[in-house]
Amino acid sequence: MKAIEITSFGAPSVLQLCERPSPVAGVGEVLIRVAASGINRPDVLQRTGNYPVPPGASDIPGLEVAGVILSGDEKALDMAGFKVGDRVCALVAGGGYAELCVAPVGQCFQCRVDSAMLKQPRCQKPFSRSGATCLNVLRLKKARVC
Repeated sequence: MKAIEITSFGAPSVLQLCERPSPVAGVGEVLIRVAASGINRPDVLQRTGNYPVPPGASDIPGLEVAGVILSGDEKALDMAGFKVGDRVCALVAGGGYAELCVAPVGQCFQCRVDSAMLKQPRCQKPFSRSGATCLNVLRLKKARVC
């Protein structure tokens, strides 16, 4: 899968597109096809080297995702009232800046994800002379918020 990784600590230019193995949902978890990922203060602090990755968490940044459940722990899905194909938002310990992300089912909630959001980027504004565009983790381009 495609993901954004932090190649070294520093400015937004340290965020680079990479290929990573697809994560697999474990017990009590779901696998989400990410349509959008939030950018928050801990993500920025992680990029600058001021927020260490929690033990056992992905080194891929991104603590908030929205997307579609692709698979997961059947028992946990059933107990939470979810099914494969549901649109959800989730809080995760990391890994949100990727095409796929694993989330604990207890940290997911149903939400409306605009179907257009699943197909195309919402913003293409250039932010630098390098031609990099606004952060759209789904399309995994060089990153920055408009």
